[in-house]
This record gives sequence, C-alpha cells and structure tokens, in this order.
Amino acid sequence: MNDSSLTAQSVVEMVETVNGNDPRTETAVGCGVYMTVHGHFYQPPRENPYLDAIERQEGAAPFHNWNERIHHECYRPNAFARILNERGEVLEVVNNYEYLSFNIGPTLLSWLERYDIETYQRILEADRKSAQRLVGPDGKEHGNAIGQVYNHIIMPLANAQDKLTQIRWGKADFQARFGREPEGMWLAEAAVDYPTLEALVAEGIRFIVLAPSQALRCRDPQGQWHEVSGSQIDATRPYRCYLKDRSGYLDIFFYDGPISRDMGFNDVLRSSQNLAARLGQAVRGDHRKSQLVAVATDGETFGHHKGGTEKALAYAFRHEIPQRGWQLTNFAHYLSLHTPTWEVELKPITAWSCAHGVDRWQDNCGCGGEGSLWHQKWRRPLRDALDWLRDQLAEVFSRKGAEFFVNPWAARDAYIQVVLDRSESNVNAFLAAHQTRPLTAAERVDALRLLEMQRHALLMYTSCGWFFEELSRPEGTQILRYAARALELAGDVAGVRLEPEFVERLKTAPSNVEHFGSGEQVYHHLVKPFQVSLEQVAAHYAISSLFNSYPRDHQLYCYQVHQGDYQLASMGSLTLAVGQIQLVSEITGESADLMFAVLHLGGWDFHCCIQPFQGRRRYEEGRVRLFETLQQASAAKLILRMSQEFGDQSFDLQHLFPEERHRLMRLLTTDTLTRLDQLYAQVYRDNYGVLLAFRRDGVPVPEELRVAAEIALNHRLLAALRILENYDPQTADEAILVLEAVAAEARQMGCALDRSAAAKILDPLILRHLWDLTQSDDCTRQADITALENLLALGHTLELPLNLGRVQELYLQCLRTQIGPACYRVHEDALRVKSQHSSHRQAVDTITGQLRRLLQLGENLRVDVSHHFALLGR
Repeated sequence: MNDSSLTAQSVVEMVETVNGNDPRTETAVGCGVYMTVHGHFYQPPRENPYLDAIERQEGAAPFHNWNERIHHECYRPNAFARILNERGEVLEVVNNYEYLSFNIGPTLLSWLERYDIETYQRILEADRKSAQRLVGPDGKEHGNAIGQVYNHIIMPLANAQDKLTQIRWGKADFQARFGREPEGMWLAEAAVDYPTLEALVAEGIRFIVLAPSQALRCRDPQGQWHEVSGSQIDATRPYRCYLKDRSGYLDIFFYDGPISRDMGFNDVLRSSQNLAARLGQAVRGDHRKSQLVAVATDGETFGHHKGGTEKALAYAFRHEIPQRGWQLTNFAHYLSLHTPTWEVELKPITAWSCAHGVDRWQDNCGCGGEGSLWHQKWRRPLRDALDWLRDQLAEVFSRKGAEFFVNPWAARDAYIQVVLDRSESNVNAFLAAHQTRPLTAAERVDALRLLEMQRHALLMYTSCGWFFEELSRPEGTQILRYAARALELAGDVAGVRLEPEFVERLKTAPSNVEHFGSGEQVYHHLVKPFQVSLEQVAAHYAISSLFNSYPRDHQLYCYQVHQGDYQLASMGSLTLAVGQIQLVSEITGESADLMFAVLHLGGWDFHCCIQPFQGRRRYEEGRVRLFETLQQASAAKLILRMSQEFGDQSFDLQHLFPEERHRLMRLLTTDTLTRLDQLYAQVYRDNYGVLLAFRRDGVPVPEELRVAAEIALNHRLLAALRILENYDPQTADEAILVLEAVAAEARQMGCALDRSAAAKILDPLILRHLWDLTQSDDCTRQADITALENLLALGHTLELPLNLGRVQELYLQCLRTQIGPACYRVHEDALRVKSQHSSHRQAVDTITGQLRRLLQLGENLRVDVSHHFALLGR
C-alpha cells in the first residue's frame, strides 16, 4: 500500500473522526508533541487598474492567467485533496485547509471569491471546522487561518501611515471573510522591524511567524540571555517579544528552518512517510512536557511548485501524524495552551528571503538574480521614485481630502469596507460616516477618486515588483501601472502634473534589457499604452456591439453601460451603427454621456468615432445624416461624414480590450475556416485510398495529405461532440458512432486528434449528466446512467485526457448520501428476503442490479466502491 492509500474500513474510521469521535483529539491538556504545517498562500494583484479584471497572460497557457493556472494546480486540489487506495482509486477527499495553518492574501481571496466560489467556501468552512476542533482551556475556538498585511508590501520599508493601513485593511478583509478577528498576521516575506511590531501591537495582533535567522538573542525563564543570531534558536516553543520601551509585546513563533527549506527544495513532500519522518527528526527527546514542531513555506509548494504533493499532505494529516501520537494544531491554539516563558530580541531589519535585511526590495544585493548575469541596480531608483510619488500623493490627499472628509486618513483606513462591497448603498453609508457635509455628485466622484488614488499608491508597493532581477518583468510593470493610475487620479482631482517628474526619476533606474535602457522607456512602452479612457471604453462597446446584441443595461468590466439609443443598418459590405450611451464607473462613480458611430468596412477594417453627447437634437440630426450617407454605399464618403460629425479622432480593432479583440478576430475568420474545413475534408475523401496505401507500405505520408487528414478528422470529432452537448438518445447514438469511426480512422492513418479540445467539451457534459442524476428523486434512473456509461466509454475510446475531479467529488457525495445508504438497505433486505415471497426477492434483485450499475460507474470514475460492492454480494 502506498502512502496515500487506505482500506475501506479506514474510511469508516475517518468518518468517525470527522464526526468528533476521535480519541486522539486533544484540545486543552497541552502535553506531548504538536505539529503545525503553515502555508503562505499568495498571489500579487494582477488586475488591470482601469478594468478591475485580469487580462490574458500568455506565460500561463493553457490557462487564461497565472491565478487560474496556480488555482488549478494548487488552491483547488488542496480543498479537494485525494486519498487513494493501492489501485489508484479515490477513497476520500480531504480539505487540507482544515489541517493546515494558513494565510491567504486578501488580493488572492478576492479573486478566488469571484472565480471559484466552491473552493472559496471550502476554505472558509475549513477555518470554521478547525476552530471547532481546536478549543483552548478557556473555551475559545482557534481557527487555522491568520491574517496578512493587505497587498504584501515590505513593512520595514513602509512609512508609519502605510504600515497601519496595511494592517487595518488586512484585519478588515479577514473579518469580512472569516467572521472573526485574526489572532495572528503574516508579514510579507516575513519582513520585520521594531516599528512594524509597534504597529501590530497597536492593532491588537497577538502573534507573528518568523524564520529562525531573524532572532538575535533569547532569554530563558531564569533571566539568562543566549545568543542565537546564527539560526540556533529553539523553534519548538513560542517567544515573547517586547517593544523597545517594553510598553507592549507580541508573541513570535519561529518555524523550523531546515525542514521548511527541505519542503520547498528537496523531496520531503514526495510521500507522507517522508514528510512525517522529516518532522520527527525535529522532535526533541529531552522529555519536555510539550513541544511544537512548526514548518512554514509558500502554500503554492503544495501542488504548483511540486505537483501532486497535496495528496501526501492529506494522508499525513489524516494518518501519518496521528498514528505517531502527534497532535495537529495551529499557532493560536498552541499559544492558548502555552503562554511563552522565554523572551526574544530580533535583529534590526530582516526578511525570510533576503540575506541582506530587506535590500532585495531596495538595492542591488544579488538576491533574486542568482545564476543570472543581470544586475538589480534599478531597485533603489525605483524605490526612491515611488517614495517621492507616495509623498506627493499624500500631500494631495491631505489637502484635497480635507474638503470632503472629516479625517482623510481615517477615511482611507475605512475605505477597505468599500473595496469589499462597492454597492451603492454601502458607498453611501461610508460617505455619510466620513464626509464633512453632504457632497454634490461631482464632489462625491472626486472623494472616491482620492481614495482610489491612495489604494493604488498602496498597490504600487507590492513586493513582487522588486523580487526578481529585472524591472521590465510583468511584476515590475504591474506596480508601475498602479503608479500611473494614481498619477492620473491625482491629476483628475487636483490638477497636478506629477507624471513628468516621476518619469524623469525613472530614468535613473537602469534596465538590463537594451531595448528599454531605463525605467523611463519601460514606462512609455509597457505602461502608458495600457491606460484606458472612457472614450476607449465607449469604442470597445461600439465596435463589439456589431457582433453582440447588448441589452439596454450592460456590465462592461467595471463600467455600467446604459444604452440611450442604438441604430444599425447595412448597405452592401458596409455596416453602420450609431448610438448614444452613458458610462458609469462602478469604482469612482465618474460618468460620461457619449455618442458614437462605428463603421465595419468588411474583414478586419473598422472605423469608430466617439464624441460627448450634445443633446438629443444634435444626436438625431447627425444620425440621420450618417444613415443618408450610408445609402450611397461609399466607404470614403461615409468616413468623411463621420469625421465631419465627430472630429478626426478614430478607433479601430486595435483599440478593443484584448479579450474581446481576440474573440472578434476568431469570429471574423469563421467563414474562411469553414471553407478551409470543407476543402480539407474533400481532399481527405478524394485521397483516402492513397493515404491508406502510404500507411500500409510504411512510406511517409506527404505532409500536405497528412495535414488535410488531421484537419478533416478533428473537424468531424469536434462537430460530433457538439451534437452530444444537447444529449438526445437518438442523435447521441449517431454521434457516438461517428466519434468511434473518427478514432478508428485516426489510428489507422496515424493522425493526431485534438484531444485537449475534445476533453473540454466532454468534461462538463459528464458532470452535467451526473448532476442531473444526483438531483433526481431516483438516483437509479437508467437513462442517465446509460448516458454516463456511454460518455465515459467514449472518453476511453478517444483516449481523452478527461479531468474528472469535480465528477469524482460529486459522485462521492452521491455515494455517501444516496447510493451508500441504498446499498445498506438492500444488504439488510437480502438477509430477510430468503424466507419471503419470490416477488419481493425479484424487486430486491432489480434494485441490486441498478445499484451495481451505479457502483460500476464509480469504478469507471476511479472511485473505490469495493466496500459497497461487497454489501451487494459481488
């Protein structure tokens, strides 16, 4: 049996454990060996500052962006971690977050809430369940989750005001999601200094977690100091760290450095036995009453950096660790059992990922450029430029903010409540609590612009911007985009022109890329082109409206679009649309009333003009003249008329936001691709015998014929699969025959099928049919079972890389709530019917046959159903 394998009997034991009947659970005694595995889960904010959405990132392919890719490899797998039997079948799905100590960055959680609510809810549920399990002597519950400073800035490099806001936003975000105050807080890169400790104490944070290398010396209960500056501190106990004036204190846990490092860079996570054995090496054999072995690493290690390791974690949590008599806990729970008796002093300024204090985020220290010939001389000028900008923006905020807010900085600290909920009622309540007087509509917009300016001034300090070796990497350009947005908002509200001076300062930040030379050119090439105006949003709407039937009110990224009028007409190859819209930003409330005209000249050619709405009469007159000109079927005359009505500025396909531009590009090539598909299909049919002859004689098939065959077969493959999307027994049978024929021909011709594209169609289809089955009153509905059997068999025939994760999870839920109980009832009936009437035995046999089909379905899904088969007398 491998490390992630269990017997069916073990499953019963695990269910008892989950239900609270585990004799190994200890919540208050406080004796023995305790284990804590902490995961720091974090992704930097990647949203376009103007759209509040993450755009496609090519490096994350085949996923849309890096958040999606890492979510697929790590965040979701840890919420649904598998424990397998020796045949590789799923025995149990474990929520690792229920056993991990963890922090998840607010910027990641906000994305996760929008992208995958199921995983998001599993994380919140895990914290609740861990809190119910880990109760202190005073009866207080202690959940696994701890907070994080909001957007991962390096706290020792932040000014006093930003330190407080980062902690306050982090706390508020945590409370809004987890429903409780965070007891501990994760510091970005574990970067700490004493002013940071003062801010944490002031905000009621009880503990933090640091690397052993960050301790300077510690004092034992007898008052003796011990030098531990070389990472010699005993990490099996918590320590109390007093502020310099001893006016307050914070408790600190130090994770085990060698084991934590091995988790990230060696094979400790290769199996649960490896992990447990390595943890065991840290257990002190000096008969102390209690000790804590704590390890910490980036949460993305569990699945993203080291694929599949969430399974090793799950088995270790459920079996390896309890079997050794160790108790899984978290930092807050252990602290409730063991008040620190040792004191610690920290080194002045340190972090867990830089050997030079915090120079990785401000200087050319070499960290992040290991093995590279590139320098990091750009780091200091970038930090200096952003510090200058921060101070300029702070002056604008204090001066202009005083016009709107009773206390501008208190309003900034409270603005997190608006970031979490931008509904009109919540914004109104926020402004009512902080405004100096009732604000006009224009003042309201300026007030929100100021707060957004400050939000972007915080985001521009996200640590990832300095982490690597080059300024022009996506992380560096992202923080510069936040800076650009803050500059723009400052100009909108206060009329200040800070951008020229800021860009001038960026000149002193040398890039390693010759094409850029310095931060100035990085800004001009990778930042400025991505700024978005309301006119560009309107142009995007106008051009895309030619291919979308928009409702009167439509959400376009973070803008609400209200359509006042829209007219469309075609003449020959020309299509003209004229409309009037109102755009409203959901973030700042700024709005614009605009009118547009967009001309599609055919193919890839578009001409779009935008102008402020100048009244109904002006709009109607212009619209009439444009459509009259269209009747002449002259593109030149129509473009001239558009220029006369709207001015010379125009937009085209390149001005669309990338997502929609790429969609339209695919749409515009549809007719061409359809003709090519027909042509390749004809070539394939005409040369079928020739292809067979080449294959039979072992002669390489000419490239032209091979390409034609692959395109023709893949076209048939995807077309037949799309027929299955609207599953009808009659058409489905025909489509399945076609697909089986395609698979046979592909093998015969040696052609590669696009199996990934096919799997993306079949995966949700299988999930949908299983969902329909589980939601019915009768889980033995034969039609649904037959459909699922056919679809799974088809996936096998086509050798598709099906992703059956969600299907397995749904099946296991059905097994637990419907199929399993039915099997137990049948088993009990079978023991009684031997002496009963034959008609009753026949009924039992019928139900047994139906259940066997369902269990066979589970086997096909790689779920362990052997225990249930045994109940039916297999």
